Amino acid sequence: MLKKIAIASAARDQISKPFDPHIVADVNDAQVKVAKFGELFDWHSHPDEDEAFLVLEGRIAIDLRDGSVELGPGEFLNVPKGVEHRPRSLTERPIVLMFEKASTLNTGDAKSDLTVLDLKRLEA
Repeated sequence: MLKKIAIASAARDQISKPFDPHIVADVNDAQVKVAKFGELFDWHSHPDEDEAFLVLEGRIAIDLRDGSVELGPGEFLNVPKGVEHRPRSLTERPIVLMFEKASTLNTGDAKSDLTVLDLKRLEA
């Protein structure tokens, strides 16, 4: 059965803490994930995986070692594999879609207490 999901609304209701990605959908070997971002995340990279970000609500920054890219609603950024980065919020609890391989770990090559191994699914 096909179900549509009001992603931003569902994320506001179901995600209680920042940087806790929830799976929205499986797409071939990839997943669409949604998370609320917090003030600061770990510096990390994904040696074998690209990671793409689409802001639904609020504003975020993706810090890179040579600067930052700020994104607002409807803005998209692809971070190529191997590029060290650190996402952070610029507004309170922005909601962000991420597009990545299903095997992608949220903290990439930097394991920490922010690492999420058992992702929940966003409910329609």
